[in-house]
Amino acid sequence: MVGIEDIADAVGVSASTVSRALRGLPNVSARTREAVRTAADKLGYVPSMSATGLVTGRTLAISVVVPSVSQWFYSQVLEGVDSVLREADYDMVLFNLGRGHERSRVFHRSLLRHRGDAVLALCLDFSKEERDELRQTGLPTIVVGTQVRGLRSVGIDEVAAGRLATQHLIDLGHRDILHLTGGGEVRRGLNPGVPQGRIKGYRAALEDAGLAVDESRIVKGRFSVATSRARIDALIESGGRLPTAIFAASDEMAFGAILALEQHSLRVPDDVSVIGIDDHEMAASFNLTTLAQNPFAQGVEGARILLDELTAGPGRLRSRTLPVQLMPRGSTRPL
Repeated sequence: MVGIEDIADAVGVSASTVSRALRGLPNVSARTREAVRTAADKLGYVPSMSATGLVTGRTLAISVVVPSVSQWFYSQVLEGVDSVLREADYDMVLFNLGRGHERSRVFHRSLLRHRGDAVLALCLDFSKEERDELRQTGLPTIVVGTQVRGLRSVGIDEVAAGRLATQHLIDLGHRDILHLTGGGEVRRGLNPGVPQGRIKGYRAALEDAGLAVDESRIVKGRFSVATSRARIDALIESGGRLPTAIFAASDEMAFGAILALEQHSLRVPDDVSVIGIDDHEMAASFNLTTLAQNPFAQGVEGARILLDELTAGPGRLRSRTLPVQLMPRGSTRPL
């Protein structure tokens, strides 16, 4: 059976260099990495994960906890995480809370029994008990998609994003701006920092422009197309005064708003301008002006931080804030 020593002899490097190259770890040149992989393929090398685990005390897997795999943002983050782990010959052990997994079961019976060497959570907050348990295990942990007090995170500046989206509408002359917020999300354990940060940015932009914040113009859309559509539909049918613009805290809520407006023969952007956040894969089809964030890149960055810590020790990389970019399309126009 071919081992890493055979590959090392064929390439003329050490066995440790071969091991690092095959797992996609740093401090190996691109030329050496390619030579090692070519030799491994030629010799028919098949790695033994169980043997590696016995030697290193590791599972060569990362535990990933996700609220749902059905939503676009989460699935894009998972794609980014998987791309990094596959390159490093790590597995992803997925815990999908949206499938009815009991949260306590995931933490107490799975994560804390070392199903993986580290924990990556998407948009979740942790209770004090969960934080204490994770700390006791010593598992490197990171949260992607939101900031969590006391834990490393990868995401965007939610306040700045909310401010930028609202400012775009103000710059176009809009003064009556409704905010569809993700607030009202009832699933236990989801971090409220995302909707709260975007509301804070919305308020700040209005106040900076000398505009009063009308609390009745903050409507809970729950990050849902259906809920947001129903909220805007109810506003229109009530005969209440329509805003001239809507800032939706996610593209999916913006889609719901656009569908409701069009259902009542209101034109976007002639009657109401709409802006979202995400640059969802359907945003261009809706001609939606939005702030583009990159959930795939967030997943990549989170996975790399964990792998770096597993190979080089803690403290090299901390939290990362990634940029957003305004994507002007046809759903907003000057008032």
